[in-house]
Amino acid sequence: MDQISFAEAEYSQKRRITRREKFLAQMDQLIPWKKLEKKIKPHYPKNGQGRQPYPLPTMLRIHCMQLFYNLSDPAMEDSLYEIESMRRFAGLRLSDCLPDESTVLNFRHLLEQHKLGEKLFHEINRHLKTQGLILREGSIVDASIISAPTSTKNKARQRDPDMHQTKKGNTWHFGMKMHIGVDDTLGLIHNIATTPANVHDITQADKLLHGQEECVWGDAGYLGIDKRKEHQHRQVDWFIAMRPGKRRLLGKNSDAAKSEFTKAQIRAKVEHPFRYIKRVFGYDKVRYRGLAKNTNRLHLLAGFTNLMVAKKYLLT
Repeated sequence: MDQISFAEAEYSQKRRITRREKFLAQMDQLIPWKKLEKKIKPHYPKNGQGRQPYPLPTMLRIHCMQLFYNLSDPAMEDSLYEIESMRRFAGLRLSDCLPDESTVLNFRHLLEQHKLGEKLFHEINRHLKTQGLILREGSIVDASIISAPTSTKNKARQRDPDMHQTKKGNTWHFGMKMHIGVDDTLGLIHNIATTPANVHDITQADKLLHGQEECVWGDAGYLGIDKRKEHQHRQVDWFIAMRPGKRRLLGKNSDAAKSEFTKAQIRAKVEHPFRYIKRVFGYDKVRYRGLAKNTNRLHLLAGFTNLMVAKKYLLT
């Protein structure tokens, strides 16, 4: 058995558990590691194929931490050298040969190449379904803008061609949109679509519905959705909010105003996943060029978000 270092001995004797340690311990419990590893394993390099690969569980945990804290590849390498709690989460020791930034990059490229982000997202949802947490009665649809750099200081001297600008209120935004469909009971994400920021929300609604809904909730951006050709076959009740200007004309105690208030209460659940993705995991600005890489990352972040939303049921 290897002898522990002085630093590891001192770390084990510290008196306070940090917030990072609490969060990592929580995610360690929530994530179905074996199921996710099973999805990646067919594509992961085996022994004898070039350089000896790091164990798959180690690289998956490192990749997850990179997403938890929105770290670049070099920053992830530095964190493994500097932060003992992150090394322990990955099952590594300071005396080990730690993965460098190229190894971290190659693992991410592996997930992107085989579109494993989406597969891992659906695997997490299947795990939640076995716990009785994925419900099918109703869906809430919404979209949020994720900004992208507007600078043209790059080799091509142009902005990312997959991104676009759009006006929201009186402010212009450049970037992409993440469209999601969540269940109207717990607010768990079941479908995702990504587009440039200038694509209208209503055009992506068909990709956000699973087909078993009895009702659909949306903000005023989805007005007229029931008249669109792609939804004519759906036997659902549409609960779409009024435009703000029209709603302000309603009497405070009128039935219509009470109905709008009820719609807003239910639609509020769709804002919680956006809060986790953009505030907790810090992904309010894209890290990569192009939609494909960012979509792969957003699928995994959506999976982690579902686990965080459902944690009070899973941990009990």
